[in-house]
Amino acid sequence: MGLIKKSNELVIPQTVKMMIYGQAGMGKTTVALSAPKPLLLDFDNGVKRVNLAHLENVDIVQVENWKEIQQLLQQDQGDLAPYQTIVVDTIGKMMDYIITHCCGTRQPQIKDWGRINQEFTWFTRALSSLNKHIVFVAHRDSRKEGDETVFIPSLREKSYNSIVTELDLLGYLEMKSERGVQSRTITFDPTSRNDGKNTCNLPSVMQVPTILNSKAEPIASNTFITDQVIAPYLSMLSVKAEERRKYDELIDTIAEDVSNITDAQSANDFAARIKEYKHIGSSMAKARSLFGAKVKELGLVYDTENKTYTDAEPAA
Repeated sequence: MGLIKKSNELVIPQTVKMMIYGQAGMGKTTVALSAPKPLLLDFDNGVKRVNLAHLENVDIVQVENWKEIQQLLQQDQGDLAPYQTIVVDTIGKMMDYIITHCCGTRQPQIKDWGRINQEFTWFTRALSSLNKHIVFVAHRDSRKEGDETVFIPSLREKSYNSIVTELDLLGYLEMKSERGVQSRTITFDPTSRNDGKNTCNLPSVMQVPTILNSKAEPIASNTFITDQVIAPYLSMLSVKAEERRKYDELIDTIAEDVSNITDAQSANDFAARIKEYKHIGSSMAKARSLFGAKVKELGLVYDTENKTYTDAEPAA
């Protein structure tokens, strides 16, 4: 039973790993920077297109080569302590840096992809180990599914499949026009026209608020992801964490009661009231497992006729 767990027994992370993708000019970087206390890894040199007002509390690594990223993630993590979110912009351009690091100026060959993929895996694992929110930014690509065109993040196929599996959320950002009014929306739902991943039941289509006026002056705080994406996601996680806390408390109580069993009488008393606990998930199975181990330790014998435990008879 140790390896098989109910949902309430899981260790619940308190961070979100997500990707935002869309075509150029959608403001993907600005939306990504609406996450809490971000550090921007600017692979795409896209920070120059972000309104300066949205960079006021943002620190930036303007990446020039892959060794800088290796040094950043391998050094004492005290430098990264102030940040709650790491923004990778863009993940496709990041892959170009890895390829250049591994292959120089030549095109990668089949033999190179093992090392390239190894660097990519190291990077994603190193980010995950920081215990921070992670927001990947990607350009939009497309694939054909029959007669349909589906929009997807612009990534090499093997990299795409491996990283999307690890994501909590995958959102498609686009511009929509309703009654002559242009507005940006994001959907985390997979649809017939876009890939997506929505693990916390966010609304199917979310309006990205307008934070600049016609003169490109800020009129609102850039907090969309913080307030409307991460906050509800963490709320969902907190519910699961509370379920886990209650489960742990119950198991502690059961374990203490089992430890107080010293003979057949106390064993029968426990067996009679094992169903009286307010069981959660697999707590009944856990209680029976603990009880069975205790009975075996004490050498008690189960009387199938009377359905009770008795002390082991002394050897003749």
